[in-house]
Amino acid sequence: MTKLSILDLAPIPQGATARDALQRSLDLAQHAEGWGYNRFWVAEHHNMVGIASAATSVVIGYLADGTRKIRVGAGGIMLPNHSPLVIAEQFGTLEALYPGRIDLGLGRAPGTDQWTMRALRRDPRAADTFPQDVLELQALLGPAQPDQRLRAVPGTGAEVPLWILGSSLFGAQLAGMLGLPYAFASHFAPELLIQALDTYRARFEPSRQLQKPHAMVGVPVVVAETDAEARRLFTSTQQSFTHMFRGTRGQLPPPIDDIETYWTPMEKVQVQGMLGRAIVGGPATVETGLKALIAETQADELMVASAIFDHSARLRSYEILSTLDIAAPVPALS
Repeated sequence: MTKLSILDLAPIPQGATARDALQRSLDLAQHAEGWGYNRFWVAEHHNMVGIASAATSVVIGYLADGTRKIRVGAGGIMLPNHSPLVIAEQFGTLEALYPGRIDLGLGRAPGTDQWTMRALRRDPRAADTFPQDVLELQALLGPAQPDQRLRAVPGTGAEVPLWILGSSLFGAQLAGMLGLPYAFASHFAPELLIQALDTYRARFEPSRQLQKPHAMVGVPVVVAETDAEARRLFTSTQQSFTHMFRGTRGQLPPPIDDIETYWTPMEKVQVQGMLGRAIVGGPATVETGLKALIAETQADELMVASAIFDHSARLRSYEILSTLDIAAPVPALS
């Protein structure tokens, strides 16, 4: 049975503050726990005025402290921005405080722009050593060895589950070779989804952490009582992606009645390319779409991302989603 999880960037709606966004993320996590979601992840982004999850490990601690059983983690930490030792200590500490509930998803993108990369003291070549950094981090979180001179305290022996995140074939190959679970970022880069999943499964080698492949698929989902209402709520996301192409990133805008009057034909093509896997509509529409996606991808888990301006509408979207019957997907298309 395909599990449902949530990716939340702690979006800051227009007129709200970072504090508002973080409190709303906690409220969503608490509700998601009650609705039966499997995981609640936040992601590392920097220098973005509409996202409040930059200090990702701090936000994870806040969410874990306000919940009881849902798994909480990073989707993800951009490892080239950090020393593996620092991440091992941070997530070893989280695991010590909230045992059995912490996930650590790892990406190799900067999660920001070139100016912020320099401010982070990030070497532009750091992504080239991503595989070695993953192995170093894995060793720091693994069992202590007799001759081990460097230890993460807390961290050594914590065995925090690692995930590889990606939107290309590189991450799929690496996750398979290391025997780690793999999450594909089709919520904003869907083009290589099927090829990446095929590559991951073909390359998979069992490991101490994982004996068989476990694939997670990111998907934007907005559910409302009617198709029309859901499409209107989704215009906040469509505007945000349009702003990205215009170079005018900002806070999450309120929905509008007609997105066609907002973007140019070229912007529409660009945005629809990034959001090509979005499933938006009333309960029946979304249930059908999710079943088709599961049949096509054979995903073990869906990581749902929903940037909705009104917090009550966001809660309602996830509540409806949790009630849908996606356990028996339709047959895959040949």
